[in-house]
Amino acid sequence: MTAAVEVEVEGRRLMLSNLEKVLYPAIGFTKAQVIDYYTRISRVLVPHMRGRPLTLKRYPNGVDGKFFYEKNCPSHRPDWVKTAAVYSRQNKADINFCLVEDVPTLVWAANLASLELHTSLARADAIMQPTMVVFDLDPGAPATIRECCAVALKLLQAFDELGLKCFAKTSGSKGLQVYVPLNTGCTYEQTKPFALAIAQHLEALEPKLVLSNMKKELRTGKVFVDWSQNDDHKTTVCVYSLRARERPTVSTPLTWDEVEAHHRGKLKTLAFTSDEVLERVERLGDLFAPVLELKQALPEL
Repeated sequence: MTAAVEVEVEGRRLMLSNLEKVLYPAIGFTKAQVIDYYTRISRVLVPHMRGRPLTLKRYPNGVDGKFFYEKNCPSHRPDWVKTAAVYSRQNKADINFCLVEDVPTLVWAANLASLELHTSLARADAIMQPTMVVFDLDPGAPATIRECCAVALKLLQAFDELGLKCFAKTSGSKGLQVYVPLNTGCTYEQTKPFALAIAQHLEALEPKLVLSNMKKELRTGKVFVDWSQNDDHKTTVCVYSLRARERPTVSTPLTWDEVEAHHRGKLKTLAFTSDEVLERVERLGDLFAPVLELKQALPEL
C-alpha cells in the first residue's frame, strides 16, 4: 500500500491512508474512489446528515471482509470533528456519536472505510422528535424490488388520500424505502404507531403481497413493510450512502414515474452505482431535498 497522503479539504488538513486498497473486489473499486465519490456527492449528501447522530459501518478489508458498526465516535478523530452525546437506555450511558457537519468530516469518515452511513431519523438536539416517518420495504425471495415498487405505489396512494407527500429511494441493496417528511415536532410515540397502522392497513388490503409481521419465516414471496425503523435507537441508511454490495451501489432517490415504470416492467433496473448517481444529481438535482424542509402534520388514524 502507498504511504498516507496529507490533503486539505475546505481548510482542514487530514491524512488519507491506503488509497489503493480495493474495497469492492468484483470491479476493483478502491478506497480512493470511495473518497472521491463522497467528496463529489457531498453537496447534496451533507445537508441530509447534518445534525444527525451517525453510526459508522466500517469495512476495513472491503465488502468481502468482516465489518463492524461503530456508534461511539473514534477517540482518534480530529478535534474539529463534532460529536453529540445521546443517552442509550440499553447501555445506561451516553453514546458520543459523530456528526457530519461538513465535507472534511465526510472525507474523514470515508477514509475510515465507513462505506455505509447510517443516520438517525431525528437530529441530536431533539433526539426524540423524528423529522420523518420511514417505511423500509424488504422483499422476501422470490419477491424482488419490483414487488417493492407495487407496495410503494400503494403507500403513495394511501398518503395521497391522507393529504401527505412522500418520497421514494432505493435502499441501495435489494429493497425500497418510502419517507414521509414531517419537520413538525412529532415524537416516536406518534410516528411508530402510525407506521404500524399503515403497514397493517396495506397488509389487510393486499395479504398475498404485504407483510407487517416481523417474523422472517413469514416473508417468502412477500414484501415486509418494516415500520419498526421508527424508533429512537434505530438508524436508517442515509440517502446517497454507498452500500456494501458486489458493486458500489447507492441509496438513490427516485421519481414516482421511475417506480411506476419499473413496476410495469418498462424500466429495467433501479440499481444505481456511484458514477450513475453523480450523473443523476447533475441532471435531476436532489430529489430528496423536500424531505429536509417540507412540514406536514401527522394525521390521526
